[in-house]
Amino acid sequence: MKKIEAIIRKSKFEEVKEALHEADIQWFSYWDITGAGKEREDMVVRGQLFQSSYIQRRMLSIVVRDQNLEKTIKAIMDAAWTGELGDGKIFVSTIEETYRIRNGQKGPDSLY
Repeated sequence: MKKIEAIIRKSKFEEVKEALHEADIQWFSYWDITGAGKEREDMVVRGQLFQSSYIQRRMLSIVVRDQNLEKTIKAIMDAAWTGELGDGKIFVSTIEETYRIRNGQKGPDSLY
């Protein structure tokens, strides 16, 4: 089993969510995050220039069976891509074990 953590643009979240559902990934968690990177975003609001190194993003956390890893990553990459700086990052790590609290089921079957 693998854990996928993806940091994406907030503006691409709905597209990524739909792509994950099309890839048969029915459940994941997400939350809003703010990061500080080397890129800078300049915005003009009412004629005033604002410079910010803080970037609003959304983080997704998905645990999948090994056979679903590649299609999940492809779904995220295709849907989140703009070709510009700040498209995001994907991290993959190994999950040793999972347990379903309700009935004590363990292993890959406890994911779904």
